[in-house]
Amino acid sequence: MIVRFRTRNGMQRISCQEGESFGSVIEKLVPSLGPQVDMETLTVGERQGEAKQPVAGLLDRSVSDLGLKHGDIVYVAYQEKPAEESAKVDSASRSVQVSGGTPEPLSVKELPVDEALEKKDGLIPRKRSSLCKHGDRAMCEYCSPLPPWDKEYHKERNIKHISFHSYLKQLNEHTNKANGSSYIAPLSQSNFKIDRNCHNGHLPWPRGICSKCQPSAITLQQQEFRMVDHVEFQRSDIINEFIQAWRETGTQRFGYLYGAYQEYDATPLGTKAVVEGIFEPAQHDEQDGLTLDVEQMSQEMQKIDSLAEQMGLQRIGLIFTDLSDAGFGDGSVLCKRHKDSFFLSSLEIIMAAKHQVRHPNVSKFSEQGVFSSKFVTCVVSGNLESEIDIASYQVSTSAEALVEADMISGCTHPSMAYINDTTSERYVPEIFYMKQNEYGLTVKENAKPAFPVDYLLVSLTHGFPKDAAENKPLFATAAGFPWANRQAMGRSQDYHELKRYLLPAASGNDLKTLHDKISNFQLLLYVHSLEVLSSQEWALLVAAATTNDYEHSMLLLTSSPGWQTLVMILQQS
Repeated sequence: MIVRFRTRNGMQRISCQEGESFGSVIEKLVPSLGPQVDMETLTVGERQGEAKQPVAGLLDRSVSDLGLKHGDIVYVAYQEKPAEESAKVDSASRSVQVSGGTPEPLSVKELPVDEALEKKDGLIPRKRSSLCKHGDRAMCEYCSPLPPWDKEYHKERNIKHISFHSYLKQLNEHTNKANGSSYIAPLSQSNFKIDRNCHNGHLPWPRGICSKCQPSAITLQQQEFRMVDHVEFQRSDIINEFIQAWRETGTQRFGYLYGAYQEYDATPLGTKAVVEGIFEPAQHDEQDGLTLDVEQMSQEMQKIDSLAEQMGLQRIGLIFTDLSDAGFGDGSVLCKRHKDSFFLSSLEIIMAAKHQVRHPNVSKFSEQGVFSSKFVTCVVSGNLESEIDIASYQVSTSAEALVEADMISGCTHPSMAYINDTTSERYVPEIFYMKQNEYGLTVKENAKPAFPVDYLLVSLTHGFPKDAAENKPLFATAAGFPWANRQAMGRSQDYHELKRYLLPAASGNDLKTLHDKISNFQLLLYVHSLEVLSSQEWALLVAAATTNDYEHSMLLLTSSPGWQTLVMILQQS
């Protein structure tokens, strides 16, 4: 049966059974009343203006005991909590009311780079021009600093997307400029799923639906901001070693990027992903693709993530090859990805979106405590000059929400994404995208049955450190010691390879040579897998490998029984 409740927010229809307690019915009603309701003041009645019966005394009675029948109307009255009480929210709250006009974003632990950029205004300074008529210490509209999101500044420098923190400051200024004493979280994570917990008086999907629980129509357009602006590989031999697998076998390769996020000064309030190492999970490579054992990979990557964290690193992205030799014998490769074909295929975009959803970006300015992701996707393929090149991307927040709601699938045309049909498991609303027609006008097109994946793509820049003198990579080298899971290429990580690579340095007294040898991401992971070192000795090895303080290397040589045991094993092998 349906019981209707007349509240300040309109008529609410609650589905219930005759023998159900009135308390459980009220529980279904409460979410529609809003967080400001004071439950101790909640009263009901049969007539408008006479809702004076306290709910507290009716909670244990059944619906039939109260004489309620299908279609009956119950009038509801209540008082609201004081502003100070309603301001107390947890990490899932949607807004914060504060006194004195001071914003209080959600209390969550953000990345250090986010905390640093939030403290900066990001204003773009301008020099005094010929239009200025004032003194040296004055300022006018022609020389005053520009906001970090200024479109003309970005257009002049061919920067396609503003940085995330520029976008956040722009959004926050518009959202909270005129709110006085109330603060509203400017960010909200996109969610295109149907609400299966709707309390609007109907059965859950697929047996019932209403305007509140069904997702609205979706309009796709190019995302104006990007969570990460630049991908920086600390050493060129990281990429050379990764590509070497294709050079030797002709098959493709997949790996995860490990590093950290830092400030990037080439764009206002920018962020860059700094890559220190690559780990290749177990995989089966082919000339036109590869296969991964997802379950086995998940267990393996949890362990690698933990070890990387002890080195001060985190998983920040993925990289894969899509290379085909051009057949001229000069090292040239085919150019497959360009504006007339595709940059990332629909299947690759779905893969990137799934990884971004698994690695959310923590933000205290979001209603949900998280917003999008800083996880990047890099592809190594041929460019227009038939040279091996890297392209770096992310996918938009809309792409993350579409994939999480299972609304899109791969298409036979890699540049298109297919829209799934509505089923009992998912509801797919109308999806549109904005495009320019032949007359240069922006029009809205229906996306079904498929649409261009470019609307889900965000391009990043990439490169290596410009200033070699200031570049301080965490590891001394990425070459010399075999990478993990390359047994099929005839290069296994074993005692023989470890002896060849490490023993001469480990047996001598040259601390710099020892440091350069052990300062290798692949070597550290392999040594840990041998389980020869204790946890304290492992921490000492990591310190010796990731700092230029040779005192750690000296302690490793002289005061580590586990290290001495390892050297002895290598000498006798």
